[in-house]
Amino acid sequence: MSGKEKGASTPGEWAAPAGSWASSAANRRSMLGNRARDTAPELALRSLVHAAGLRYRVAAKPLPGMRRTADMVFRPVRVAVFVDGCFWHGCEQHFVPPKTNPEYWREKIGGNMRRDRETDARLADAGWLVLRFWEHQPTGECAEAVVAAVRERRAARVRAPGSPAGTVPDRAGTPPGPDPAGA
Repeated sequence: MSGKEKGASTPGEWAAPAGSWASSAANRRSMLGNRARDTAPELALRSLVHAAGLRYRVAAKPLPGMRRTADMVFRPVRVAVFVDGCFWHGCEQHFVPPKTNPEYWREKIGGNMRRDRETDARLADAGWLVLRFWEHQPTGECAEAVVAAVRERRAARVRAPGSPAGTVPDRAGTPPGPDPAGA
């Protein structure tokens, strides 16, 4: 951005755009620069999980009609992975409430935390396993947990009760029957 923020009333004086939460031009630039996806912790985790041979969707909606996206989605085994930033999701170890505009931030971070819990509950009700990691957690440990969970769920699909060896049951848990086309 140029040295003069859009919405400034006189040179050298900054005024927040209508409806803006920013307390200064520098604060606004900083917050606008925050990434919603492809953060360093996400990229590191995805790299390790990919190196382990797993493939996944990035920044995808786990459920149709859900307005939230998971950082990594393994649809066939219903595993959703979220890498939460300590500031934005209220990490108990690292979150420090801002001193400027505290009421706005208390409401914002509290809303994010409530939405996280609601998302977890909706996905669990639909049979999904939700894995949440903080950005400060060791990436290797997070990757091991993701790989183990996905492989465990894949194995459970293959070994479903009543399934002949090597077949994968459909979503209702029913093993595939004879080909309806009669092939």
